[in-house]
Amino acid sequence: MIIGVPKEIKIGETRVSMTPSLCRRVTALGGKVLLEKSAGNSAGFTDAEYKSAGATLVVTAAKVWKNADVILKVKEPLPAEYHFLQQGQTLFTYLHLAAGPALAKELCRKNILGIAYETVEGSDGAFPLLKPMSQIAGRLSIQIGAYFLQSQHGGSGVLLGGIPGTMPGHVVVVGAGNSGAHAVQMAAGMGARVTVLDLDTRKLEALDTEYRGRIVTLMSNPANIEQAVADADLLIGAVLIPAAKAPIVVSGKMVAQMRPGSVICDIAIDQGGCIETIQATSHQKPTYQAHGVIHYAVPNMPALVGRTSTMGLTQATEPFIAMMVQKGVERALSEHKGLARGVNTRNGRITYDAVAKAVGFDS
Repeated sequence: MIIGVPKEIKIGETRVSMTPSLCRRVTALGGKVLLEKSAGNSAGFTDAEYKSAGATLVVTAAKVWKNADVILKVKEPLPAEYHFLQQGQTLFTYLHLAAGPALAKELCRKNILGIAYETVEGSDGAFPLLKPMSQIAGRLSIQIGAYFLQSQHGGSGVLLGGIPGTMPGHVVVVGAGNSGAHAVQMAAGMGARVTVLDLDTRKLEALDTEYRGRIVTLMSNPANIEQAVADADLLIGAVLIPAAKAPIVVSGKMVAQMRPGSVICDIAIDQGGCIETIQATSHQKPTYQAHGVIHYAVPNMPALVGRTSTMGLTQATEPFIAMMVQKGVERALSEHKGLARGVNTRNGRITYDAVAKAVGFDS
């Protein structure tokens, strides 16, 4: 099996889908790795390290795509990469097709076996390949929010932790999954006032127990969301429905009630975002203002910490990649139901119901 690792081309992307250590594992199992030169540079991995691990380095992305049985990426292919897709090729990456109907159509047209990191399941029904990036995005959202709250960045000038004699900043987190829980952890650690909302009482109970009254937990309903959002200095959108388009839970009217200079960070932007006023931004231009509120919505936020993100991601993907190299893709899919749940496109069709519903295709 030949695994191709092209350089990521999304603006500001610093991650790479394979570390030298994973490359060594793949080649030891009998696989071959074609890696585009300098693909790992931004994450701190040199071409020399990959060569020592057994990779074959190639100069162009086109050669990687043309000769690989399996393309291993971090982010979904961009329109500039569509022409590289080979008929019947296997693609293993974050796809987020619910927010990308054009890509879904292209994968179907090329009969791509599209295996999405975000829908691969573990034996416990959780999403092990989504988890590390959700954790990083959750933690980063608080750092980013604190940065843009600073006066020189147009923020309201609120220090999240406050000082003795002043009120700490108020962080409101909508969604208590992996990303939301890690946002809560960072915000509470900085000394902010924290309110977290979710529909799942078990998640709220777990957070209440963990923080022993240091945070406020609320059931997620329109009245509670409206009240919390209006008082937020930093609002984190962290609502996830696996593979589906994120529901809008914070309306534009709610955003308009926030204080000028407040900040919104929508972690759910990969799936379309859960805040009505949100639009995807980029690392080149990460924010914009609506209703006097700063909005941040960079889909590849974990690229801000490319080395940590790469190591976290590849540690999670390694068992699945090793399985495919040892057994072949088809046998691996037939023997591992969780990996099979990662299949989003196959034989010209959308195979994941939530994705099909979101993009309007038949499954």
